[in-house]
Amino acid sequence: MSGFVSLVGAGCAPGLITLLGAERLRRCDAVVYDELIDPELLLEAPPAAERCCVGKRAGRPSAKQEEITALLLRLAAEGKRVVRLKGGDPYVFGRGGEEMLALAAAGVACEEIPGVSSAVAVPALAGIPVTHRALSRGFAVVTAHTAGGGLPEYFDDLAGFPGTLVVLMGLGRLAEITARLAAAGMDAETPCAVAAGGSAAARYCIRGTLADIAARAKDAAAPAVIVIGPAAELDLRPETGLPLAGARVGLTGTRRMNSRLARELRALGAEPFTACELTLSPLPEADEAPTGCGCLVFTSAEGVRLYFERLTGSGRDARSLAGSKIACVGRTTAAALLERGLRADFVPEGQSTAALAGLLLGELPGGSDVCLYRSAQGAAELAQRLSARFEVRDIRAYTAAPGEYTAPRALIESAAAFAFTSAAGARAALGRLSPLPEEAVLAAIGAPTAAALSGCGGRVITAEKPSAKALVKAIENYYVNLKIR
Repeated sequence: MSGFVSLVGAGCAPGLITLLGAERLRRCDAVVYDELIDPELLLEAPPAAERCCVGKRAGRPSAKQEEITALLLRLAAEGKRVVRLKGGDPYVFGRGGEEMLALAAAGVACEEIPGVSSAVAVPALAGIPVTHRALSRGFAVVTAHTAGGGLPEYFDDLAGFPGTLVVLMGLGRLAEITARLAAAGMDAETPCAVAAGGSAAARYCIRGTLADIAARAKDAAAPAVIVIGPAAELDLRPETGLPLAGARVGLTGTRRMNSRLARELRALGAEPFTACELTLSPLPEADEAPTGCGCLVFTSAEGVRLYFERLTGSGRDARSLAGSKIACVGRTTAAALLERGLRADFVPEGQSTAALAGLLLGELPGGSDVCLYRSAQGAAELAQRLSARFEVRDIRAYTAAPGEYTAPRALIESAAAFAFTSAAGARAALGRLSPLPEEAVLAAIGAPTAAALSGCGGRVITAEKPSAKALVKAIENYYVNLKIR
């Protein structure tokens, strides 16, 4: 066998995968994943990678372990780099040990990359440390689902454990768990907590005692972690003071734009997630990559990247644009051009197609040869205004549409805000995401995008400038003003 299998712990919340695990995921040919994996994490795998969901969630249909092992062996036999993506850590009740033994026995080259286990991370997200020098000098992690179908045979012995008891996959047996521990001698007033976090759409932490936690958490939804012991009474969640702390923000742009927005939002304490992702598909006209025109006009950074891909792919380079003026709709587009070693001649202060049209009409001689390289969904206003004075060649180079991925409905419903980065993208995203939560803030990168959002409910706000930073600033200002009131 020439393939390679990496058992990767995905962690139990967005961002908790290790750098090494993410690197393996980005280079894989196939990913075999469990149902509780954060869907957004799968976007890190190459678009062409084979994706195989094998379930593994209590109470729902899942592939049998021998079927999963057979799948890994088959993919490896095909010479593929395979990532077996498991929630938390592969070796903490994830059957990772069984899979590694099977792979090794078959002679498959393989490795295990640890992950952050929900046993410690989910309590921590709820402010509960599993160890604390004054309260708990150790912790025990057990599962409520054993091969025999019940609690571990030694479970009653844990009633006298002096530290923190962490029970995984036990929410459906919470009443049985607490009754068994009480019957075995654990104090009824022992602090307990049921914490959900990680990839759960609705995060919560229900606190109580051994005597009443089952009643308090009767409506809790899995997956959740049960914490029993004095440390469960603590709530060490800090008051960060960040303006968007805990606010979930759905992103709807291209992968590149979503990544840029996510960095800005996390710095303010927000929890960004990909609600849907726009993918750009080149159209046949994109192959033209014209040179020698009087003025070449770009209306997006993506258009700049596509143009230069086509230019260099045809054996030419930036020297072919000698003698041509270049115009960009805004600073983000101009920055993408500068990455190619060229500085834009025209960038309007208003950073809009209307402002760009006004600038070019005032600067270029009448009759100039102007070439637009733009999205097929972009407004035709720019070409129409310029055609009154110039010879315009309007190249519709690419089209934008939502990719296959759409966030789970529960995650969409939990969002406090959504960010929209183009009018065409907003219309496409609304087709996937509607209905949006009534209380959600809809942040538009500019007036055309805001117009595309009108009539769909929610509070529409508009960035002062069409940039990622300005869009995030608009969301921040909204929530800061809301708190002041």
